[in-house]
Amino acid sequence: MDNRADITVKGETLIGSVMAAIHQRIAGRNLTPGAKLPSIRAFARTMQVSTSTVVEAYERLAADGIIRARPGSGFYVCSPLAPLALSEIGPRLDREIDPLWVSRQSLTASDDVLKPGCGWLPASWMPEAGLRRALRTLARADDAALTDYGTPLGLAPLRQLLTRRLGEHGIEASPDQIVLTESGTQAIDLLCRFLLEPGDTVLIDDPCYFNFHALLRAHRANIVGVPYTPTGPDIEMFAQALTEHRPRLYITNSAIHNPTGATLSPVVAHRLLKLAEQSGMTIIEDDIFADFEQTPAPRLAAFDGLDRVVHIGSFSKTLSASVRCGFIAAPRDWIEGLTDLKIATSFGGGRLSAELVLTLLRDGSYRKHMEVLRQRLARAMSETIPRLAAICITPWLEPPAGMFLWCSLPEGVDAADTARRCLAEGVVLAPGNAFSLSRSASGFLRFNVAQSGDDRMFKVLAAAMRN
Repeated sequence: MDNRADITVKGETLIGSVMAAIHQRIAGRNLTPGAKLPSIRAFARTMQVSTSTVVEAYERLAADGIIRARPGSGFYVCSPLAPLALSEIGPRLDREIDPLWVSRQSLTASDDVLKPGCGWLPASWMPEAGLRRALRTLARADDAALTDYGTPLGLAPLRQLLTRRLGEHGIEASPDQIVLTESGTQAIDLLCRFLLEPGDTVLIDDPCYFNFHALLRAHRANIVGVPYTPTGPDIEMFAQALTEHRPRLYITNSAIHNPTGATLSPVVAHRLLKLAEQSGMTIIEDDIFADFEQTPAPRLAAFDGLDRVVHIGSFSKTLSASVRCGFIAAPRDWIEGLTDLKIATSFGGGRLSAELVLTLLRDGSYRKHMEVLRQRLARAMSETIPRLAAICITPWLEPPAGMFLWCSLPEGVDAADTARRCLAEGVVLAPGNAFSLSRSASGFLRFNVAQSGDDRMFKVLAAAMRN
């Protein structure tokens, strides 16, 4: 580490020490609400640090709402926070197993909680070095890249690059057919706003990604599930649902289906598109796991030519969940309406995130990261399957790629009860009925193999199934 880094680390430590000293005085009631803090010069002498260190510490405490500045007078302790309710600490164990259950438990869990039920990779698996390098590059960018709104369609060079990437899957989309979004979820939300009226019927797979349920309910759609098979939706049931419900929309994953890990077969894909054309239905193809594939699966958008199929993707699962960047590839005559909706709901796009993604895609670090990641996931898959088998948990199928295993539990074991018991022991699972509209998956759990390497998970799970 160079001298400049040493100075930076030491400076941060000193600032932290000053902040800790103020926190301690407040906690010990030496400084009560409304009390004036020592002057900057006086506290610098007390702490034996520079006045600039105390200034920075006070500014950070003010930003946290611990103290407040009175111009010309000094800094004062703020009023106390509302009393802490112990019942609010940690996840709620009694929450119903609904489409938001897994997300809420995973997102609010502390760092020591195991998350084999979550839908993202561990932080240690993400390209941290590449992200830091790209951030340093962006720090030297022009002011507009750091501070301005993005254009309505999104960063043009990134849309051009996405055109080439989509072409590798046989999807022909010009840059002016691509709208950048903040995420895959925002992409679906915009499309639902664009295509649906309250009461319209939408087909989904059963099981499917649980947030499809929650999002469609927010749009007041009538949701109909179609059983999913290892090669795609059950075509006979799909055709029957078209006849009975006349849906406006069908939302699916064609490659690396969530939660099952299945891939759509060419035969089923062609039959789906024929049925969609006959019924006038639009298909949203959610392809956020595309880069996990070892061998590309058929894409509905490639067969269809972006006529009745809208294709979406994002980089949240492969690059960073903090870097919010997704996209929609849609028919050309939809773009103006989608752009208007994007402006109405989020104004300009996230330019900084788009610039960051573009930098990583261009410098080759993303490609190298994905090569390693696919190998690592394949190894985790091969290690997790026999460990689950040892406690009588069986995969519905062995996925060719990706992070998910959709598994059946021993007969008579309820996934929701098991998940609640494991949650009490610090393990977040993904019970099957969170993914199933028909509530017919009570004997299934979805496992994220990248989050399933800890021995404690298997011990807690085995004990929970015995209870």
